[in-house]
Amino acid sequence: MTFLNAPVRFDQARPLAQAVARAAAATGVDVLLVRDLLGRFSLLLDDRTGGGVDPARADAWQEQLVTSLGRYAAERPLLLASGLFQPDALLASPRAVDEFGYVPGPGQGRISWLDNTVVGEDWAKVSTPEPESDGVRTSRTALYGFKGGVGRSTATFMLAKHLADQDHCVLVVDLDLESPGSGPLLVAEDQLPEYGIVDQLVESALGNEEGLDLVAPATHVPVKGNGELWVAPARGRGAEDIEYAYVDKLNRVYADVPAHGLSGFADRLEAAVRACEDAVAQQSRRPDVVLIDSRAGIHDIAAVAISRLCDLALLFGSDNGQTWAGYRDLFTAWRSSGQAPAIREKLRMVASMVPDSPDRPQAEYLESFRDHAWSCFSVLYDDLAADDASGFNPSPEDDSAPHAPIPILFTLELVGLDAASTPGWEGTSFVQTAYASFLETATHLMIEGPR
Repeated sequence: MTFLNAPVRFDQARPLAQAVARAAAATGVDVLLVRDLLGRFSLLLDDRTGGGVDPARADAWQEQLVTSLGRYAAERPLLLASGLFQPDALLASPRAVDEFGYVPGPGQGRISWLDNTVVGEDWAKVSTPEPESDGVRTSRTALYGFKGGVGRSTATFMLAKHLADQDHCVLVVDLDLESPGSGPLLVAEDQLPEYGIVDQLVESALGNEEGLDLVAPATHVPVKGNGELWVAPARGRGAEDIEYAYVDKLNRVYADVPAHGLSGFADRLEAAVRACEDAVAQQSRRPDVVLIDSRAGIHDIAAVAISRLCDLALLFGSDNGQTWAGYRDLFTAWRSSGQAPAIREKLRMVASMVPDSPDRPQAEYLESFRDHAWSCFSVLYDDLAADDASGFNPSPEDDSAPHAPIPILFTLELVGLDAASTPGWEGTSFVQTAYASFLETATHLMIEGPR
């Protein structure tokens, strides 16, 4: 095998493989571009239609893959459908997506993309929750931040109380398993349910989840009217006289192994959220709204929460380089996997802890935040020609667009707040002012639905 003098790196491999795929598709053959777990590429050509594939051309494309990709060429870089036992297992795979940015012309074949990964595959599987058997679907909102420490759990607390005070039955699910936030913020430790989300995930892998006590009413939040506020914490209080081995359980929850009708971790996580909803329904009534406090970072829990579990995802961030670099990487991955049109309809940006100082006035900060957010989100928007207004490409000033920031104002009094020892803090004037715009806008989006 002949390699180029300069080694090909991971980021360089895909465009090189795409070039060969386009050359093959130009002859009228359909092409599936496959990347394996190590990042190596192979091309599967569907030679069963369109007159087949000229052997000389196939040899030339294979040689081009080998010489241009170096170590990123698979052991069998070029495959023909006619030579495989079950070619449609790949060509018709539900995980295969159309190659982004490629539109076949007359006489040209299609190009599809199939990416195999060890973790994080759920970022590229965008869907919305299915209705219940009676046709009713609970509204689910994920609250997510690329970086931690952006006030996501406090915002979850405020939004949950606000919705409950409007007579909604609200369930908060704490999926920040490595750093539980919403559970301790909403429920006294001795009032937690015996088990938490981590228990449901571990037990469901064995088909042993029946009868788990998973939810409890919030104790730190007085609710007005007919509303209810329930909590499904990451960790439970445990059984008496038995050590609660949280870390040992946490080390096992992410096992992505099929078990008992569930295909892997993503299925178990969705089943856990549904089990919590059912637990509330059994004790009271089915939740109107579920708030999912997601783990930060590019993590499998966040992938499932945003891409699969929710109708709306509120993305928290501060106006700094780390925030925008992280979201840009995430949005680029969605675009590359063909998920941009589906995922952008779920998203809305939250400008958390907005400062207001002589050095950086609030209006100036939000203007800068909006510009940076639009630059990031434009990766997910359509590339429109000058005379094409039919796509989705909102202007930077569009207040209803996914990039338009929903502000939460910074208030020093919330730093280090202990909710349990400071009853009524959420009703103080400075807190109500800080969260007013967020609560109004988020409630509208959840009840009316994202644009």
